[in-house]
Amino acid sequence: LAVKDPTAVERANLLNMAKLSIKGLIESALSFGRTLDSDYPPLQQFFVVMEHCLKHGLKVRKSFLSYNKTIWGPLELVEKLYPEAEEIAASVRDLPGLKTPLGRARAWLRLALMQKKMADYLRCLIIQRDLLSEFYEYHALMMEEEGAVIVGLLVGLNVIDANLCVKGEDLDSQVGVIDFSVYLKSDDDIGGKERNVQIAAILDQKNYVEELNRQLNSTVSSLHARVDSLEKSNTKLIEELAIAKNNIIKLQEENHQLRSENTLILMKTQHHLEATKVDVEAELQTYKHSRQGLDEMYTEARRQLREEAQLRQDMENELVVQVSMKHEIELAMKLLEKDIHEKQDTLIGLRQQLDEVKAINVEMYQKLQVSEDAMKEKNEIISRLEDKTNQINATMKQLEQRLQQAEKAQMDAEAEDEKLKQEYVNKSESLQNEFSQKEKQLLQLETDLKIEKEWRQTLEDDLQKEKETVSHLRTETQEIVNLKKEFLKLQEKNKQLKSICEDQEAALQELASKLSESKLKIEDIKEANKALQGQVWLKDKEATHCKLCEKEFSLSKRKHHCRNCGEIFCNACSDNELPLPSSPKPVRVCDSCHAILIQRCSSTVP
Repeated sequence: LAVKDPTAVERANLLNMAKLSIKGLIESALSFGRTLDSDYPPLQQFFVVMEHCLKHGLKVRKSFLSYNKTIWGPLELVEKLYPEAEEIAASVRDLPGLKTPLGRARAWLRLALMQKKMADYLRCLIIQRDLLSEFYEYHALMMEEEGAVIVGLLVGLNVIDANLCVKGEDLDSQVGVIDFSVYLKSDDDIGGKERNVQIAAILDQKNYVEELNRQLNSTVSSLHARVDSLEKSNTKLIEELAIAKNNIIKLQEENHQLRSENTLILMKTQHHLEATKVDVEAELQTYKHSRQGLDEMYTEARRQLREEAQLRQDMENELVVQVSMKHEIELAMKLLEKDIHEKQDTLIGLRQQLDEVKAINVEMYQKLQVSEDAMKEKNEIISRLEDKTNQINATMKQLEQRLQQAEKAQMDAEAEDEKLKQEYVNKSESLQNEFSQKEKQLLQLETDLKIEKEWRQTLEDDLQKEKETVSHLRTETQEIVNLKKEFLKLQEKNKQLKSICEDQEAALQELASKLSESKLKIEDIKEANKALQGQVWLKDKEATHCKLCEKEFSLSKRKHHCRNCGEIFCNACSDNELPLPSSPKPVRVCDSCHAILIQRCSSTVP
């Protein structure tokens, strides 16, 4: 057999106990009268079961003296997650008789049940599982799906009205033990099912009316908030309008002042411009006369510079030719050196051959008698080699003479280059002195022109600034016109919002009147139910005619039975209808007791 997880078994047991306690509490409350006190046993058992459910999988917290394990920590988190729970938390902390965290948690559960918001508070707590993990283990009931099921079951407790006294009760020292004898079935429970069905229908009507009340209260509060926000925005707009009007008046005054100042500045600038035009024309004439003389001097200096540049170019060309000649001479020298080295190598080789020949001659001298013919040939070879060596020596002397001539030509070319360079430097210095004097004259003329240009630029800048001020004033006037248009639009929106508020207030008044009528009908139904309890239904065979019109029932005239008074009507006589939240269509209501009518299908089943 597979071994089950003990924590899963604990969760399942606690879930079943919670189902039984909630179901038993609702059934006993409906039979008892739905307004419960703190001494009611099923209610005490319910709180014990809830305490066990909240304690399941709770982490042990280290305190100063011992280990502590309470459910007040996670319940205290609800205050941060659900703002409406702040009142409960504050009232629990202010209770004088509570000393332990467990007593505060028990008081909190009782206050939440009286508010009919225990399911909402615990639902907010279950959603935030990352916060719950600080207080519970991962296998705890509140961390698993069973916690969500228990929260769904707690919604049914909104039917019960609890009137509990928490202030004088000793919640710290209570012992939480589950009494299982309460949940065992008895014969009396089987007989009370019919009465529970009747009470369930009344509770459905009551829940529907309570839901309508809640929705209407929420809509009323939202509409009040909207009205307050609209009033605030209206006051703000009125204040902004007054400020905008004051700003418009100030801007108009500033606009008049700036226009008057602008006209004065324009007059001054026109007089100043006329005077400056006369001065500029006179200075331009003098500048033109001086410019003609400078142009002539500049053309002459330019012509001389061209001549000097041409001379310099010719000298540079000659220098390039000399340098190329020098490179050629150096190449020839290198080639001659290579030839000399090669010939020296050949000489060394020939000397080695001579040594070999001498050795051979010594050997041949020993064998002179045997090889006279060979000796003659060797002598001829030696004479040829000596001729070759003489020729090589002659060529070496010729090459040395050529080298000496090339060195002399190089020295002459270098001396000529130095003379030409010295002449060129002297001429360039004289030309540079003349050019510097002319540059000084040009600089003086350029400074005069710069002064005139700067003066003219300042005048243009002043004119540009005045134009910018005029354009800025135009934009400001355009903004004022736009503000006026926006203010008119806001006034129209305010009127529309006021009309919408009036329509919503009228709708609220109509809804309130309908609510009052529905409450009166419910009270009539309750009184009729109390008066008509204990009556018995008629049998299907005995009910042959309608009670009101006294006509016989048929297929067209079907039977409709009242739950409370037991009377049978036809579908033509039972015209009163009442809307229910559980059914999409309205249901038929009895004319005498205003209870719900049921269409009768057979003699046994209503």
